[in-house]
Amino acid sequence: MINTMLVAFRILILLLMPLTVFAEAKQPNIVFIFADDLGYGDTSVYGSEVIQTPHIDTLAAEGIQFTQAYVSHPVCSPSRAGLMTGRYQQRHGWEFNPARRDTGAGMAVSQQTIADKLKVQGYITGMVGKWHLGHGEDHHPLSRGFDSYFGVLAGGSQFFETLPAGAAVARNGEPQKRSRYNGVYRGRDLVQVDEYLTDVFTKEALTFIDNHADEPFFLYLSHTTPHTPLQATKEYLDRYGHIRNMATRVYAAMVASLDDSVGKVVQKLKDIGEYENTIIAFLSDNGCAGYIGNACSNGELSGFKRYHQEGGIRIPYILSWPAELEGNHRLDTLVSSLDLMATFTAAAGQEAETEDSVNLIPYLKREVEGNPHEYLYWRSGATMAIRDERWKLIKFKISNFDDEAVDSTGRLTAPSNGWPVDAPLGHKVVLYDLVNDPGETINLAEEYTDVVERLEAEYSQWNAELPPASEAILPGLRSIQTEIDGENVQLIF
Repeated sequence: MINTMLVAFRILILLLMPLTVFAEAKQPNIVFIFADDLGYGDTSVYGSEVIQTPHIDTLAAEGIQFTQAYVSHPVCSPSRAGLMTGRYQQRHGWEFNPARRDTGAGMAVSQQTIADKLKVQGYITGMVGKWHLGHGEDHHPLSRGFDSYFGVLAGGSQFFETLPAGAAVARNGEPQKRSRYNGVYRGRDLVQVDEYLTDVFTKEALTFIDNHADEPFFLYLSHTTPHTPLQATKEYLDRYGHIRNMATRVYAAMVASLDDSVGKVVQKLKDIGEYENTIIAFLSDNGCAGYIGNACSNGELSGFKRYHQEGGIRIPYILSWPAELEGNHRLDTLVSSLDLMATFTAAAGQEAETEDSVNLIPYLKREVEGNPHEYLYWRSGATMAIRDERWKLIKFKISNFDDEAVDSTGRLTAPSNGWPVDAPLGHKVVLYDLVNDPGETINLAEEYTDVVERLEAEYSQWNAELPPASEAILPGLRSIQTEIDGENVQLIF
């Protein structure tokens, strides 16, 4: 009798084991919150003394804050193409901003996105917000791995179409009617939105979480704030009534709306009991824009959006996963937005391999020491850059345009077939010691020629793997002229 009971007990244990294993191996939810043109110094946790971001600060305190994190391009669309595929965007031809060209072109359909990969692993995938990777049927988010979509397909849009009571606007901020190009879409259908766009996106994100609380989900919440047009409602403006400069005040209010969004998403996850087992990533797609005056900040970093200096490509980057990762610490190792592909898919159960994406989880758990990347690389037409743990090399296309060539927007007017990607006048070469000079103030290229040669060789090896910039899906149309270390150079983006 005792033997019979023992056998029955063992059978019961065996039957229950798969349920136990399943419970232990529950896939985490994944929430990726993307800011648009948020500067490295635009949140209080990254040093802002102007803008207070308590919810983003708390996320950093409960997670991991990176101090040397990068995107793969200093403007919106190519940066997003790299991130969404986990591959340097030059590998698949999306090297330049589409610059309002609704030509039917978009990021190559041969490329699989993070959503594609997670969907195969059983995730419900939803996107809310800015896409900027193509308007056409085949390039729409619903054709790129997402089960649902609500947002703006273009690179930006009005936050409101008419000025509400107490609202204020600044640079490029006068309300206008949205067109089909920059309109708001639910799925593939154009819809009318009358509330403040950031708040609308947040509500949509919360609804998505509620609707899928009982299954693993991937939510890509891609805000358009604080990208221009600078527009803010009274609710957010009132927090910064002490700021007299209107552009700075409106920009700070827009970041406040972003911070509130982060706080509401976190609270919703807590309300449904899923916060501990949710990976939350918070990033910006590039540095803040210099063309909005001094309204934003990249902290001590030089350069802005469009520039390959640190201010254009180093970003705020926070990861939180309370169930698995010890929080409340900062990491100075080199990480990239490209790493989200490998990190998310590994956490889901099966890492998606690419040449460029690194699974950060072993580093975050301190199972692996050192830098996830020995080198990071950038290319935008004739501009190239590479950095290692200490050094950063940039080669700029020398320009000889006079002031009359610059249009009213500060840009150079492109030829009809786009800018050539060669540098007939040569390159301005700069080398910075980022350990001792993170603000990139001293060019050491002539003093450390051996470092220049080493980095040039490493870059050439990487660049040889890529299609030439002249074969990009769309040629580069946007460009500015600026001065770097006493030389006029042309930035094509």
